Amino acid sequence: MRIDEKDLLNSILESLNRIDYIKPEDIPNIDLYMDQVTTFMNEQLAATKRYPDDKILTKTMINNYTKNNLLPPPDKKKYSKEHLLTLIFIYYFKGILSISDIQYLLNPITYRYFSENDGLDLTAIYKEVFGLEKDEAGMLAKDITRKFNTSSHTFPDAPPEERENLQLFSFLCMLSFDVYVKRMLIEKIIDAKLAKHPEEKTKRTKENRKKQM
Repeated sequence: MRIDEKDLLNSILESLNRIDYIKPEDIPNIDLYMDQVTTFMNEQLAATKRYPDDKILTKTMINNYTKNNLLPPPDKKKYSKEHLLTLIFIYYFKGILSISDIQYLLNPITYRYFSENDGLDLTAIYKEVFGLEKDEAGMLAKDITRKFNTSSHTFPDAPPEERENLQLFSFLCMLSFDVYVKRMLIEKIIDAKLAKHPEEKTKRTKENRKKQM
């Protein structure tokens, strides 16, 4: 690629290094009103915004999540630490999964662990899952570097003035294919689980029809 390959790759990897998750100890231990929830989430996840004016979370989003049974209702208009943890899971899932798929994944977790249960609660689950982030980020960095290097050797016979864009397109296609395959695998796992529980599939179909009306 005619763009400085090292600069571009380093910029991508630096962006990956800046990705972080909200630490459980940073979440307030007191219940929050909705305005406080949106402010907290927008501040904590500001680094994930694409554009400065983007909103991480709004009142409308929270109300819709509650309406669609993704988020347990607040207690006297106040949201607990468990509500915030659930919202963080929703935030990361919604970029790749449908609302109904997120509901299927999260509902059993929030139903069973939203409140402390035999020593295992939502905070413990959150710590366990996001504790894998550091190792996963390292493997992602290696995979991105491999894809970048592979794409930089594509279209060797293309005219020099076209080669840069074609190689960049190859790199983006490789990244997109990776996301596509992983999303497809998640959906297949969900569908396989639904197939074992026909009553859940029927219920889900009815709920989806209601949303479309």
